Amino acid sequence: MAPSHQGRMGRFIEASTSGERVKTYVPAPLPPTPQLDLTQILGAYDAARGAIGELDGVTTILPSTPLFLFMYVRKEALLSSQIEGTQSSLSDLLLFENHEVPHVPLDDVTEVSNYVVALEHGMTRMRSGFPLSLRLMREIHAVLLQSGRGTIKQPGEFRRSQNWIGGTRPGNALFVPPPPDQLAACLDNLEHFLHLESPAYPPLIKAGLAHVQFETIHPFLDGNGRLGRLLVTLLLCSSGVLKEPILYLSLYLKARRNDYYRLLQEVRTNGSWEAWMEFFLEGVAETAGQAANTARDLMALFNTDRLTITSYGRASASMLRVHELLQRRPIVTIQSASTELNLSIPTVTKSLELMGDAGITQELTGKQRNRQFAYSRYLDILDRGTEPLRA
Repeated sequence: MAPSHQGRMGRFIEASTSGERVKTYVPAPLPPTPQLDLTQILGAYDAARGAIGELDGVTTILPSTPLFLFMYVRKEALLSSQIEGTQSSLSDLLLFENHEVPHVPLDDVTEVSNYVVALEHGMTRMRSGFPLSLRLMREIHAVLLQSGRGTIKQPGEFRRSQNWIGGTRPGNALFVPPPPDQLAACLDNLEHFLHLESPAYPPLIKAGLAHVQFETIHPFLDGNGRLGRLLVTLLLCSSGVLKEPILYLSLYLKARRNDYYRLLQEVRTNGSWEAWMEFFLEGVAETAGQAANTARDLMALFNTDRLTITSYGRASASMLRVHELLQRRPIVTIQSASTELNLSIPTVTKSLELMGDAGITQELTGKQRNRQFAYSRYLDILDRGTEPLRA
């Protein structure tokens, strides 16, 4: 450990929990002392800023930015929940939201759905002028754990007991966060840092620092990983770096989870903030680039399929309406599409079957009744990287 990093180090406090004495870790306050050596991460910072600017530019020319957000938020919800062990798929979530039966345990898809609602709650509150704060974190957490397995883990409440990461008990855990009596001071410092205005800590840097601090404090009994990843996006939106909540790191962290956990721990043990920030900023650049490419690919797909549909003559008018619905809801039933579009069942059936012949839609059930149709190539684009985690 470099002597100059000593001030960045937290402290260990011995505590009694579950009938054993353990060393809990209390992080040093933010911002780090000494402050970050920005020369080490300047290249990564510039690349991240450029990629976010490109993403903002692409989304402004989308035919429907809310549509892209609707689906991309669901992809992030899926990925973030997968990191925590959920085995849902994007199709499962869409079936669940359409009041159809998913193909995985209901608790799994409920957790993903809660994530979507929690993000929407946070954004709605901030757009109404409410600050990103401890109170808002608790509100978002309450939504995140409002149903499913998390309901017994004190939704919306900071923990009042000791938790730990890894292992079967605190005594053999990989990491033991601060004891409950230290939480208030740790969280007050984090909230103060979120509201700190300093040229030394622009929003992207602040988001990277705040994420580590939140995960180290681990203030809730459950949902810390998901809320900590959401915190990055919410902070960038509240500071104006992002116009819309369209940047999510879960795919990057999922793919490099070993590096992620190692670097978190090296901040705690060595004060290695620069190494973490370089990793974080590289993730921002990579993720923003992937989101921009996804937006371009979806625009190209919609345009190509629209041209295909217009070649069907008189049937194309109804087909185009169904196509527009599939952009908003990539899995539909004939009945739901008929109701929403105010088209007859035979008209919707013919449109979906013709689109199936053209390779645009795919029937999912193989049955004659209660058939479900998917905009398969649309889902294929969004499904990139959502394969379940391997042990």
